[in-house]
Amino acid sequence: MTSPPVTSPSVIELHDAISDCWNRIGVVGDQSCDKLPAHIHCRNCDVYARAAQRNLQRPIDAQYRQHWASHFSARQADGDAKDSSVLVFRIGREWLALPTRVFDCVAPQATPHVLPHRIGGGLLGIVNIGGQLYPCMSLASLLGIDEHAAPAARGRHTFARLLLMRWEEQSFALPVADLHGIVRHAASALQAPAATLNKGLSRFLSGVITENELRIGCLDTALIGFQLARLLR
Repeated sequence: MTSPPVTSPSVIELHDAISDCWNRIGVVGDQSCDKLPAHIHCRNCDVYARAAQRNLQRPIDAQYRQHWASHFSARQADGDAKDSSVLVFRIGREWLALPTRVFDCVAPQATPHVLPHRIGGGLLGIVNIGGQLYPCMSLASLLGIDEHAAPAARGRHTFARLLLMRWEEQSFALPVADLHGIVRHAASALQAPAATLNKGLSRFLSGVITENELRIGCLDTALIGFQLARLLR
């Protein structure tokens, strides 16, 4: 006599088997759990941690896989696939972007140490990021932007940062006044820069994208990398 095949529990069965004591006697419930005084909150309890681990390790059925496969493979309503990713930052009043692939990290603002006989020309000095020294370059100087012309604050704090950019084995620290974050967009959605844009900046742009209320100038990566390397010579 053969034994019946062993089947894995479904997602629903496994979910129901997890005792959600935090909803009954924990912080969300009546708070009668005898472990609560010691742990203060359920998220600090080993029972909660084991339940979370079990939930994350639950088996995935074919219907769940199919649902998310369809979700991520679906095109946007406008038919343009968001095939490009950029990091958006601000210098002065200008919101600009470079591809995320050229950045190694984002670091807190630091005052550069000036190099002897190398004042001006876009090279601000050297800065320490994570125990290593990098040339600190002024994109504002290169692009002809008044970095002190900041827009009026709109209910949010702004923090100046350093972006560590890598181009052809050379790294550069780029000071920026604010950081918006990563934006995905369709490469085909790039628009031509406005004719009223200053010529110093417009020649470095490959196009413009729109993100909510922001008009973002996408910088020509190769041209920016070449000009930054030239300033080090």
